Amino acid sequence: MATPLFAIEGLRVSTADETQVQILRGLDLEIGAGEVHALMGPNGSGKSTLASTLLGSPEYQVTEGRILFKGDDVTDWPTDVRAKAGMFLAFQYPQEIQGVSVLNFLRQALSARKGIDLSMLELRLAIMEWMDRLDMDPSFADRYLNEGFSGGEKKRNEILQMAILEPELAILDETDSGLDIDALKIVARGVQEVRSERPELGVLAITHYQRLLDELKPGFVHILVEGRIVKSGGPELSQLLEAEGYDAWR
Repeated sequence: MATPLFAIEGLRVSTADETQVQILRGLDLEIGAGEVHALMGPNGSGKSTLASTLLGSPEYQVTEGRILFKGDDVTDWPTDVRAKAGMFLAFQYPQEIQGVSVLNFLRQALSARKGIDLSMLELRLAIMEWMDRLDMDPSFADRYLNEGFSGGEKKRNEILQMAILEPELAILDETDSGLDIDALKIVARGVQEVRSERPELGVLAITHYQRLLDELKPGFVHILVEGRIVKSGGPELSQLLEAEGYDAWR
């Protein structure tokens, strides 16, 4: 049997403070290369905790279980090592970084990810096509990272990073949060553009809303309630959830 691109096995996660509140309570999930999975759940179900844990946030501690990427146990790997290996997280609330331009940030990130040291001109030329695809003003390349960006601009910038860094697994943490329908379509189509260039890319889209899934068209949908995946299925599961809500699985 082929090794999945990504797997979570019996994952239990608590807060890393003195309270040690358990949030994830035995979570299992597998994602194959080229697959798009959606994880849906109500507020407080553990969605963002999972996203943060997958990228090694120090705010949470794994108390049981494993996170596997390309067959390697990455549970204890630092964030930068996971990113270099090919894991990418698009944040729900991308941070502003004053004094660092989008272009400089991408140059440093690309060097860390692939050991490629492009000149600023080479990188500018490389990102122009993607900025056009994502409906981004080329002047954004010289602006400080996310400073003064609208919600849609921040999210498009995250997809730009994903396109340039060429990860093998993309975790989209409520990428649709705060977006109007037009911005959401641009971001979702940007993800699809990246997938068309890299069909082996695995995607985990964490979301509240059906509208993102209408654009991404995931092959697999999982429902997370109180720290556990309580139901998995195909795209029809998200339609059922839209119609009936989470009460049936609480």
